[in-house]
Amino acid sequence: MIRAEPAHAELLAAMHARCFPDDPWDAQAMREILAMPGSFGFFDERGFAIGYVAADSCDLATLGVLPEARRKGAGRALLEALCAEAKRRGAVAVVLEVAENNTAARNLYAKSGFSVEGFRKNYYRDSSSALLMRRRI
Repeated sequence: MIRAEPAHAELLAAMHARCFPDDPWDAQAMREILAMPGSFGFFDERGFAIGYVAADSCDLATLGVLPEARRKGAGRALLEALCAEAKRRGAVAVVLEVAENNTAARNLYAKSGFSVEGFRKNYYRDSSSALLMRRRI
């Protein structure tokens, strides 16, 4: 896996658009999140994961797997790389929001040890709600 840097913003934005065509992040958004203190990420030809550590918690900002690579272990590999790096940076937990109707992502997170800890009504631009999930690392 390759460490994501602000210089990778265009590539990551293109990948994000393929993973999330209804709500893609542009290159400027990618540059901004990767330039934040505590921010880090990974990517390969299958997808990407970006998070940031603040205090003793890591927020998984985004994780995407390209359509042709789904259901082949890419999401789990990216998630585990992110969790390992978060732990190395001093985090004791990883938190994330996932669309309530995103069954595939919810299953990945549940199988990876995340549990539902909250609910965010109308969280996304399309007014769909999100589950707040957490995993101790």
